Amino acid sequence: MKLCNMQSLRAIGCHRAIFGIAFIGYMLSGVTLTSGMQCSGIPPSFRFNCYPEKGATQQECQQRGCCWLASKNLDEGVPHCFYPSDFPTYQMGSPQPTAFGYTVMLKRTTKSYYPNDVMQLQMDLYFETSYRLHFKIYDPKSKRYEVPIPTPKVTKRVPSTDYKVQFSRSPMGLIVTRQVDGTVIFNSTLSPLIFADQFLQLSTSLVTPYIYGLGEHRGRFRIASDWETYPLWARDQPPRVGDNLYGVHPFHLGLEGSSGNSHGVFLLNSNAMEVVLQPAPALTYRTIGGILDFYIFMGPGSDQVVQQYTEVIGRPYMPPYWGLGFHLCRWGYGSSNRTLEIVKRMRAASIPQDNQWNDIDYLDGQKDFTINSGSYSGLPEMVKYLHSIGMHYIPIIDAGISSTQPAGTYPPYDTGIAQDVFVKNSSGKPIVGKVFPGATVFPDFFNETTKSWWLDQIRNFHLNLSFDGMWMDMNEPSSFVDGSVDGCPKDPYNNPPYTPATIDGGHLYSKTLCPSATQSIGKHYDLHSLYGYSESIATNEALMEVRKKRSFLIGRSTYPGSGKYTAHWLGDNNSLWPDMAYSIASILSFNLFGIPLVGADICGFNLNTTEELCQRWMQLGAFYPFSRNQNAIGNKDQDPAAFSKDMQTSTRNALQLRYGLLPYIYTLFHLAHTQGSTVARPLFFEFPGDPQLYDVDKQFMLGSAIVVTPVLEKGASSVTGIFPKGVWLDISSGDYFQVDSTKPVSLPAPLNKINVHMREGHIVPMQLPSGGNLTTTTQYRQLGFTLLVTPSIRSPGTGQLFWDDGDSLNTYESGNYLLVEFASNATAMNSTVVHDGYSGSQPVTVETIILGAVPRPVKQVTINGTAVHFAYEKPLLDVYIKDLTLPLQFNFYVKWEYQPWE
Repeated sequence: MKLCNMQSLRAIGCHRAIFGIAFIGYMLSGVTLTSGMQCSGIPPSFRFNCYPEKGATQQECQQRGCCWLASKNLDEGVPHCFYPSDFPTYQMGSPQPTAFGYTVMLKRTTKSYYPNDVMQLQMDLYFETSYRLHFKIYDPKSKRYEVPIPTPKVTKRVPSTDYKVQFSRSPMGLIVTRQVDGTVIFNSTLSPLIFADQFLQLSTSLVTPYIYGLGEHRGRFRIASDWETYPLWARDQPPRVGDNLYGVHPFHLGLEGSSGNSHGVFLLNSNAMEVVLQPAPALTYRTIGGILDFYIFMGPGSDQVVQQYTEVIGRPYMPPYWGLGFHLCRWGYGSSNRTLEIVKRMRAASIPQDNQWNDIDYLDGQKDFTINSGSYSGLPEMVKYLHSIGMHYIPIIDAGISSTQPAGTYPPYDTGIAQDVFVKNSSGKPIVGKVFPGATVFPDFFNETTKSWWLDQIRNFHLNLSFDGMWMDMNEPSSFVDGSVDGCPKDPYNNPPYTPATIDGGHLYSKTLCPSATQSIGKHYDLHSLYGYSESIATNEALMEVRKKRSFLIGRSTYPGSGKYTAHWLGDNNSLWPDMAYSIASILSFNLFGIPLVGADICGFNLNTTEELCQRWMQLGAFYPFSRNQNAIGNKDQDPAAFSKDMQTSTRNALQLRYGLLPYIYTLFHLAHTQGSTVARPLFFEFPGDPQLYDVDKQFMLGSAIVVTPVLEKGASSVTGIFPKGVWLDISSGDYFQVDSTKPVSLPAPLNKINVHMREGHIVPMQLPSGGNLTTTTQYRQLGFTLLVTPSIRSPGTGQLFWDDGDSLNTYESGNYLLVEFASNATAMNSTVVHDGYSGSQPVTVETIILGAVPRPVKQVTINGTAVHFAYEKPLLDVYIKDLTLPLQFNFYVKWEYQPWE
């Protein structure tokens, strides 16, 4: 630890720690930061906005004690009103060592321009692990709201860390650097700290403009740092660039340039917030409640950062195997008969499908936990039929409960009122909004009584309809009226002194409940963005209790930790080519957020799709972690079987490849569940330190082995992907190519093809049918395994298989699984059992081994020292070793010898 002041800032070590590389260059150009520095001496990229409200004037700016420099020559977004270097802020006391790290007092002697400053603050630093620093800034005299999600409790500091902490008295702030090379990870000295009751602001320098995360929003995967503002406040908003959307995730991952190192920063705060990125580069957090509760993760690998983050917020849940199959839904089937017709149409076309869904039209008057007794009277029997053919069923449930039914006719409302489970208005009565059934009330899922009531509703509903999971919609929570049917009181919760950059006039209650509403543990003002999170916990627990096995749960509104309980879909997109392209960036972002089971509505929800768009989107969507086709009422059918034979064939092929890869994908979810790894990831996760990959978001990887390069443009017959150095095998055709350095590669992409390539040096477990048209995971799980091996002379090859019954709860925790590790080099591979606790009815055997992209012909193959037959099934040097019965519960060793070079 080093305590810096203005004099010691002149030392090069403090220059770097305080200002980062970009600011060093500025300081060395001859300008010295002192308390008397003139406003004109601060470059535009280092201006920190002193008047974030709209419509700043020079008079209002200067009344705040800030600089006003307006010019037509400034880039868009550069603030005219900004802080001078000597703007009054907190004074830092002497850091005091504690058992967990340090405590330091911060004292303000001059009030800021926002009401109700907290004049004295305490900052606690927790050296929790060697790679995780936790610090929080709060009011030591008055208890303030803190986010009620479970996080690790650490009371003893670790002896050594990957980070170094420095305290600066003038300018006041905290600096966190990387021990190994001094890289500045966090530096809050560039702009004054403000901590008022309803306005908290803190800025930090960034070591890099390569920042990812900060959701939920639509846009490129890498976040723009040219004065972009990202609002965070859960809202029912169909995805548009720049808007705050359904979920809130104040976490970002930063790449540290050519070193390839990464770090993460998480602000644990659930109040309405905005995050501003500017080209210094720097980042500013503004939130309107709670405390400043930060976690910093040191990586250094990108996937390690996500693992470290999910260690704090909770690891993703393990989905049922069938949940990784293809899902089909639409709003507006109109009847159970029509729903069943579509299922049979898909089966007649031999298109894989595991899961059928229904939207709100199956409900009686759109009321939760009911079935339309007319058009959907056959729904229970339809679900029984689905189960008989190895399929599963998932219905929708909205957050709002109808409140206008005659007394005694609608048990969810009657019992909810009796048990006092609903969110209340400021008068203590259930707050009433409007959703599809009309006037509605909203369960308070932080109330333990509500959880019991919710369990009763799900249990009773399951007696009538044996569903296998649930789809939680409208849980921001959404309402068709602003605030409530009675409006919102004029108070500081509904009309705070500052409202972050939200849309529709900047009202927090737009399309949702009044922030002044009360829940069992506090104000909706604080808890709003946690509504979907709290519902996911209650629903997950209820489904486990009712079904006694894994269920498929998906929700629209999420918060850090939601992935422990639910999957996510990306909301009400449009049937447009840009919507398809943007989906990749969003899926990558949610993998950063610890919600790997994520996907977009394939072919689009709103508007009518076209066959070409839907064909390309089905190809891409076949490799989403969560793969579902869904569209809106009034639009034409877009299930794959509704289109031409060519479209059906290409969709069948893409989904069959997905189903063949499911053992590999399922293993990725096991690693996500146990280690916090990503499932879908950007290429730079696997190839760090390569700047050519930092902006790639039109391709993605599944794990470390598979790269998907979809067509995202109308009329294209080829697609260009960026491929790092190495050999890349086309899994469908067996073709391969080699690149000597990272570069674009043009790939043929006729309308019936999606490019899916496997990286050299990997072993991927698959299940490939030898004939027939299997359509469910139930059927695929009966097959033996194929190991696809891509030998490498550059590095050792790796692979894994996790296998259990795919349905039971806690198989990993109880040891009821098989875990096998594979390793290979240029001429051999071995299979090693790590854990053998699986006792399924079907043997787990390898029937085929394929050596793909081998460099020259093979003359001999042995398994455990015994020569075996092999063949080339096509002229591409792919070696097939077939008709095997190798039990995966036993170790085995495969060796091959090449023909000598001629």
